[in-house]
Amino acid sequence: MARIIPFKAVRPTRDKVSLLAARSYESYTALQVESRLRDNPFSFLHIVNPGFRYHKEISGEERYGLVKNRYLEFKEDGIFMQDEKPSFYIYKIVNRDGLVFNGFVGATSVQDYENNIIKKHEDTLEYREVAFKEYLKTVGFNAEAVLLTYPNNQELTDIKKLVMQNRPEYEFTTTYRDTHYLWNVDDEELLKKIQDIFKKIPSLYIADGHHRSASSYLLAKDLKEENPHHTGEEPYNFFMSYLIPESDLKIYEFNRLVKDLNGLTKQEFLIKLDEYFRIENRGMEYYKPSQVNHFSMYLDGEFYSLHLRKSKYKITNALDALDTHILYVTILNPVLGIEDLRKDKRIEYSHGKKDLAYVKTVVDSGEFAVGFGVLPVTTEEMRKIADEGFKMPPKSTYIEPKLRSGVTVYEF
Repeated sequence: MARIIPFKAVRPTRDKVSLLAARSYESYTALQVESRLRDNPFSFLHIVNPGFRYHKEISGEERYGLVKNRYLEFKEDGIFMQDEKPSFYIYKIVNRDGLVFNGFVGATSVQDYENNIIKKHEDTLEYREVAFKEYLKTVGFNAEAVLLTYPNNQELTDIKKLVMQNRPEYEFTTTYRDTHYLWNVDDEELLKKIQDIFKKIPSLYIADGHHRSASSYLLAKDLKEENPHHTGEEPYNFFMSYLIPESDLKIYEFNRLVKDLNGLTKQEFLIKLDEYFRIENRGMEYYKPSQVNHFSMYLDGEFYSLHLRKSKYKITNALDALDTHILYVTILNPVLGIEDLRKDKRIEYSHGKKDLAYVKTVVDSGEFAVGFGVLPVTTEEMRKIADEGFKMPPKSTYIEPKLRSGVTVYEF
């Protein structure tokens, strides 16, 4: 059963939330970061980029200490306030494409993470886990929730509908044209009801935030060892999560782009692909796969459809059936020589919102030799892989919603 608890969020005052909320730092270009830091003194980017004040790039432990200082300054200046009662928060996002996401912000258990009640489908990099753990240990807060999903549950849906009949605590639209709403839930009877419903849910699934949840788990282990009076109820035993039903999750594909054909001519490359695929030249037709185990390929000014030969490729588990894994074990690794999908500089990825026109453009430019398109992973595939204990290849999913940092902050 899943353990979810309410917490006293630190969050911006109602008049400043639209100015403070920020996308993930990595999603901005350098020019965008500079303009926001220059023109908006309330942006959360001032906290995570503390060197701006000194016109200097700062990293490592020195940066961590300055991040904490900027955060404390925002609290001292009344930009942030803290709720008096432990609460859950119902967070709704209507994005610029008209997609609607709504779920609960709460604190989830690192013990559930350890015991695989919170299930993973993606490998993490140890150095990133450790680096973020040290960051959390220094700053003492987390401002970006892990995105978790749960099987559709009518009781939780009814609670959200009931609460959302009231005026939201926040309602703001970003320059990205997404509209955000937040409702505070602090009624003790309702809090218990939400917790009791989640206790009946056997598993939660990480949709986005594998490194953040892993780092929170490592942090809890460290602080437990340092605390002789550890009880298991300390705030560090939990991490902030945004929990949405599976039906609200929007998953896009990540297309693959490879810089060269690994020394092969076009004809030699196509002949090697023929072992595992039925190949059809589609010319200038924008071919997008319509079913699993079908792939698109753009090569030398033409699109191709690649249909997996089922008689040649054997599927024995959920990972074997995953299109991004099939692409790796039949083409990317044996034919194109891509060993490490995370580190090899010959491969790059473009998420499906950029579509095949982007793939065509960058291949035609000569920056890449070939591009591959796949279908988006389904929530069912993601769940099966996690349940069977496998991990997807990196960049298998581009998942929405993408949350704003700083709207709710979890302190430990």
